[in-house]
Amino acid sequence: MAQGKKLVIVESPTKMRSIQGYLGDGYEVLSSVGHIRDLADKKDIPAADKQAYGKYSIDVDNDFDPYYVVSDRKTKTVAELKRALKTADELLLATDEDREGEAIAWHLLETLKPKIPVKRMVFHEITKDAIQAAVGKTRELDIDLVDAQETRRILDRLYGWDVSPVLWYKVKTGLSAGRVQSAATRMIVDRERERMAFVSAEYWDVEALASSTSGFKVRLVRVDGGQLARGTDFDDLGTLKKAVVVLDEKKAASLAAAVDAAGAGTVTKVEAKPGTRSPYAPFTTSTMQQEAGRKLSMSAKQAMSVAQRLYEKGYITYMRTDSTALSTQAVQAARSQAVSLYGDGAVPLKPRVYKSKSKNAQEAHEAIRPSGENFRTPSSVSSELDREEHRLYDLIWKRTVASQMADAKYETTTVTIAVDAAGQNAEFTASGTVYTFKGFLEAYEEGRDEKRNSQDTSDDQSLPAVAVGDELGITDAEAKGHRTTPKPRYTEASLVKALEEHGIGRPSTFASIIGTVIDRGYATKRGQALVPTWLAFSVVRLLEEHFADLIDYDFTAALEDDLDAIARGEQKRVEWLRSFYYGSDSQVGLRQVVDNLGEIDARALNSTRITDTATLRFGKYGPYLEVANPEAPDEKPRIVNVPEDLAPDELTAVKAQELIDAPVAGDRVLGVNPDNGKVVVVKDGRFGPYVQENEPVADDAAVDEATGEVVEAPKPKRGAKKEAAPKPRTGSLFRSMSVDTIDLDTALQLLNLPRVVGTDPESGDEITAQNGRYGPYLKKGTDSRSLESESQIFDVTLDQALAIYAQPKYGAGSRRAASALAEFEADPVSGKPIRIRDGRFGAYVTDGETNVTIPRGQKPEDITFEIAVQMLADKRAKGPAPKRGARGAAAKKVPAKKVPAKKAPAKKAPAKKPAAKKAPAKKTQTDAEKAAARSAAAKKAAATRAANAAKKSAGS
Repeated sequence: MAQGKKLVIVESPTKMRSIQGYLGDGYEVLSSVGHIRDLADKKDIPAADKQAYGKYSIDVDNDFDPYYVVSDRKTKTVAELKRALKTADELLLATDEDREGEAIAWHLLETLKPKIPVKRMVFHEITKDAIQAAVGKTRELDIDLVDAQETRRILDRLYGWDVSPVLWYKVKTGLSAGRVQSAATRMIVDRERERMAFVSAEYWDVEALASSTSGFKVRLVRVDGGQLARGTDFDDLGTLKKAVVVLDEKKAASLAAAVDAAGAGTVTKVEAKPGTRSPYAPFTTSTMQQEAGRKLSMSAKQAMSVAQRLYEKGYITYMRTDSTALSTQAVQAARSQAVSLYGDGAVPLKPRVYKSKSKNAQEAHEAIRPSGENFRTPSSVSSELDREEHRLYDLIWKRTVASQMADAKYETTTVTIAVDAAGQNAEFTASGTVYTFKGFLEAYEEGRDEKRNSQDTSDDQSLPAVAVGDELGITDAEAKGHRTTPKPRYTEASLVKALEEHGIGRPSTFASIIGTVIDRGYATKRGQALVPTWLAFSVVRLLEEHFADLIDYDFTAALEDDLDAIARGEQKRVEWLRSFYYGSDSQVGLRQVVDNLGEIDARALNSTRITDTATLRFGKYGPYLEVANPEAPDEKPRIVNVPEDLAPDELTAVKAQELIDAPVAGDRVLGVNPDNGKVVVVKDGRFGPYVQENEPVADDAAVDEATGEVVEAPKPKRGAKKEAAPKPRTGSLFRSMSVDTIDLDTALQLLNLPRVVGTDPESGDEITAQNGRYGPYLKKGTDSRSLESESQIFDVTLDQALAIYAQPKYGAGSRRAASALAEFEADPVSGKPIRIRDGRFGAYVTDGETNVTIPRGQKPEDITFEIAVQMLADKRAKGPAPKRGARGAAAKKVPAKKVPAKKAPAKKAPAKKPAAKKAPAKKTQTDAEKAAARSAAAKKAAATRAANAAKKSAGS
């Protein structure tokens, strides 16, 4: 880098490229690719510091001093930043302007230790004007924001590392607890508990068709002046909350018949009420996640990932914000666009001003909106964005423009019709709404979450002009039965809304929280609904009984308020952490709770009583019913498996008895293999259903005629010697097959796998088709190729197999290009394009040199450019996998430790924190070896930078 350039550090490679183009040659923009350091793992703490920092990587007795280290995957990034810093005359830290971004900037400052002027550069949108304005309007580092982020990180470490082990010992290994994650899990479980306790009530009404010039639907609302029952008139136990008329089926049918017999009714009332609807505020992080879930069926995680890409590409403003405010230029842009699209009357005389409810508004100044002084329409950017980016941009654009438009005006008319039904006065009503001015609805209408008792809501309809006293025909009267419904389960959108209403967590963390709840197995998705597992019930029960305060909604919300107060400089980090961990007059400390847990009955935690004899338990392999014999209480209880897809509220006493009474699935006989005379049976085993070949049934054995199951002979006595029998042939059922429907022919096909497809005429090798751990495939010698479906195993012909082998091997040529699920820009290390491909072992990220499998639980569409870069960097840091047989040799090699950095427990200066102390690294290499390694790395990095500079100059 030329002398005198200014070094700008951002946290994202995409931002790096965008900003570099706006700043020009006088600046060099580099990326830290997120955080460069974090709390140390226990293995990275030197022996001398183990006593103080060994448990949490935090010295709880010394002002909660954290022990930070630069992660292995970031050593190369840090080295590159330090080299660039040597020839810079000014450092601009341009990370996001929120707590996390401020903390990244502080860690960069502590690690790089620059000797040149340092400024904090902040902006809310990545446009040329915004970036150039930000360069001229810098500020000092906000230590209060850094303190708030550091307090949250320490808090989460203390909470998670103290509470999670209790879950491992008493519920299941591998579980985790977190202050927000646990509260969110409790909310999902509490909703399911409400559904389990809910008692549905039945009620009936009558619907009919009224007609004058045109027909419209009417519904019975009163009988002889008495209000007819609706779903909202019942409580959750099915009891009436007020005096209303409840019709049963017989009475409703009788009334319907009487109304049909009357054939006419009189209009007794026509009521017209005008109304207005105001537009919704521009998007905050929370409302954007909710609407993306409702309208676009995006998960919170996916919505944030897409929004991140839009922000970094310069299409929207910063997407982590609690603010609903718009800048003056944004208001003008929205109003101008509304006028140009919908006319002068589309906007009110004065601009609309929205005030944020949050005290902090996530330290950002604006709502999420299209970037720039003039908004680009969705149609104008459609060719520049991928499908998901375009859909979300369209949503944000519509919401922003609509927020500055005029109110919608409407009129709702309600008509009441009286019918003499065999001496009873039956009153029907119908309602219709007509919009006299659509206003903001021309651009946008908010989606809605599922609501209970929605069957009572009348469909909006257009009503003809009628007047009091008009006679209308009444026909097609029909009795309609209804049942009250429980509260709907949370969706990601409604859970985000509930978390925000309770003040639990921050919108920017909701996506990761919900992702963790699902990944840990605490909830599964059924459509859009989040269904808690029995594992979640056990975890929440333990937390409620032994960590009641920590899972309390108000307490969790109060923690967020306190973190906000630290961010505003109103509370001190150390004092607050001391109160949380050790306790104070107003609260019991975490340490006191953990030290005084007492005995925890793991069996009771994992038990839910369903009936007097059946108890639901959660074991190593999932939920099951333990059924006691009331006539022999000392007898070992019977075990009954519970289907994994059965939701907790569906396991009623009736359903439990149905599972208990169901016939036990045994070895169903399918028939005899004509080739060898052996009996073919189908089994439902621990690892799934399969077929097996058994020796013919002995003469003294029997087969149940009703079920086709073999009745087993008595087992031999213990101690008796038994000859080893040959292992029977087996074959797993395909996913599309069922134990109940499989027949003998299909079973024989499975037993005969792998199937010989034919012989390759060129090589003479035999080609076989079979099913494997990763799906169906062909095999020819050592060369295997994937098949598209399991049915092809039986159907694929030799010609088709040869055609598949004629294509390039997966990972090369045209087939490789066709398999790319997503493509990104060049990797900053290798300089080659990053792609996501669908491989035989699942989706993976590659730059052509390094491949990384996408972890289970993550979808390819959730992988952003930044995540892909990080995954590749992590894989490179691990190095190549050891070859088979070399494990012993590899184990002897002691990897070199990096020098961990430790934060000094000193008072903070107003502008920046004191330099972190560095603990001595364990010496595992000689000084000469280290110097040689550093020299080689430096030469390689210098060569890469020179090559990149050459490419850039050649391209210009």
